[in-house]
Amino acid sequence: MNSASIPRSVDLNSDLGEGFGAWKMGDDDAILEVVSSANVACGMHAGDPHIMARTFARAKELGVAVGAHPGYPDLWGFGRRELPSSEAEIEQFVAYQVGAAMGVAELAGHPITYVKPHGALGNLSQVDAGVAGAIVRAIAAVDRTLVLLTYPNGHATRIAKELGMRTCAEIFADRAYTADGRLVSRKLPGAVLHEPEEVAARVLRMVKAGGVETVEGTLLPMEIGSICVHGDSPGAIQMASAIRTRLTDAGIAVKAFT
Repeated sequence: MNSASIPRSVDLNSDLGEGFGAWKMGDDDAILEVVSSANVACGMHAGDPHIMARTFARAKELGVAVGAHPGYPDLWGFGRRELPSSEAEIEQFVAYQVGAAMGVAELAGHPITYVKPHGALGNLSQVDAGVAGAIVRAIAAVDRTLVLLTYPNGHATRIAKELGMRTCAEIFADRAYTADGRLVSRKLPGAVLHEPEEVAARVLRMVKAGGVETVEGTLLPMEIGSICVHGDSPGAIQMASAIRTRLTDAGIAVKAFT
C-alpha cells in the first residue's frame, strides 16, 4: 500500500457500562485508559442510570468521547437475540435509550456525540433496510447531529447519509468476517478471536490495507474509521492495549472520530 493512503489516525472504541445493578461486566476503568471512544449501554440490553453516570464521568476525566449504545430490550439475552419488533417499536425503544443516554451524559457534564447500535440490533441493521431505517429515524428525531457508528457497507450507513447525517465506519478487532462483509456467527468456531498480539497484528494489517481480512483468505476493501474491542471479552484490556501499541508504533494515532 502507498504510505500516503495509510490513515494518520483511527478511533479505538469499546462497549462499556454493560453491568446492571450489583452485576459487573468487564473492567471499564481499565479499558477507558486505553480507548478513545466509549459506547455506553442505555439500560435495555444492559446498564442502568448509575452505571451510565459513573461511566460518563470517568470518560470525561480521561478525555474519552462517549456515545449511546442502544440495543433490543433483552437483559437476559444481552441484546444478542433478535426480538420480533415493528419498525415503530424499534424507533421508540431506540429513541428512549438515546434520550436517556443524552440526559445522564449531560448530568455528568460530558455530552454524547454519537450512537452505536448494539448486538443483534446492529447486526440486523446491516442487512434489513426496515430495521436500519427505524434506527436512523429514531436518532434523527432525538438529535440529528449525532454521528452513527456502524458497519460501512450496511443499510444504516446508506440511509443515514441519504438523510444528511454523519457516519463513521466501524470494524471489529476480535471478530471474523465472511467474504461479503458480514460477521461470522458467534455459534461457529473461529468467529471470535482471542490472542491479543495476533489480533493487534491483524488490525494493523487491515488499517494499512484499507479492508478486512476474511475467513476465505481474501481482503475485502472497507472504510475503517473506528475499531471495536469488546469490553466483555476475556483479555479485552490486553487486546486493546496491544492494538493501541501496534498502531502508535506504526505512526497511526489513536484518536476519537468525534
